[in-house]
Amino acid sequence: METQPKAFDDFWNWPLLELLQILQTTSNGLTSEEANRRLRLHGANSLDQEHRFATLISFIGFFASPLVIILLIASIVSLVLGEHIGGLIIIAIVMFSVLLNFGMEFQARHAVEEIQQQIAITASTTRDGRLVDLPTAELVPGDVIQLRAGDLVPADARLIEVKDLHVRESMLTGESLPVEKVVADLSQEKHGIVDASNSVFLGTTVRTGIGIAIIVRTGKRTACGEIAHRLAMRPPETEFDRGTRHFGMMLTWVTLLLVLFVLMVNIIFHRPVLESFLFAVALASE
Repeated sequence: METQPKAFDDFWNWPLLELLQILQTTSNGLTSEEANRRLRLHGANSLDQEHRFATLISFIGFFASPLVIILLIASIVSLVLGEHIGGLIIIAIVMFSVLLNFGMEFQARHAVEEIQQQIAITASTTRDGRLVDLPTAELVPGDVIQLRAGDLVPADARLIEVKDLHVRESMLTGESLPVEKVVADLSQEKHGIVDASNSVFLGTTVRTGIGIAIIVRTGKRTACGEIAHRLAMRPPETEFDRGTRHFGMMLTWVTLLLVLFVLMVNIIFHRPVLESFLFAVALASE
């Protein structure tokens, strides 16, 4: 099994025997040698961790907008020239806009962190024919896992044995009540993840019963990983955002050319350089 087929996006619709053949596994699980090979191939069963300074970098990034830079320059010039009220008003407007945008992105980051907290630390896995507890990061497609009441599901997996198994999937589907799980193949038509009664998914919680499942997807390929990825992504740029960005760039170039022109004229007439620069920036920011 060198790659995971695209059809694994809806693996619960596959016949179990066919799925086992593609995963090249059985109910006895994998050998340690094969598991290590697949771990190198697919990577660790974990979601991406953000850089420790990612929040600070994101906050500073909101000041990189051309329009924000122009407004900040205008506020500094106003303060230097004694227009304290005008300068403080501009700074307040800029800070309000930056904090509003940062707050929206921070909420998305917080949602991703909550998802990551729903990931189990260890899982009961069959390796080399023996049941062992392994870190969930070492799980790979084809591993056989055992689930009991209270367990967090460590990866997206297809059930091969159940006994009164009910799983809470509210974080994934929004359904508040535990869902009963079965082993049987689903009917011929295509089913969405809400109807995937023969499968369990990363981050969901076993409420009652026991089950045995074979892992199909790990890490970022899981349904939970895809949700975390979408939450972490910036929303697509709207026409308004694009227009604002282009307008800001135009103002930046116009301001820069005006400053250079006025500065050059003043220097030609032998005015002091610092005074000429402040005058040029003040004129451009009006």
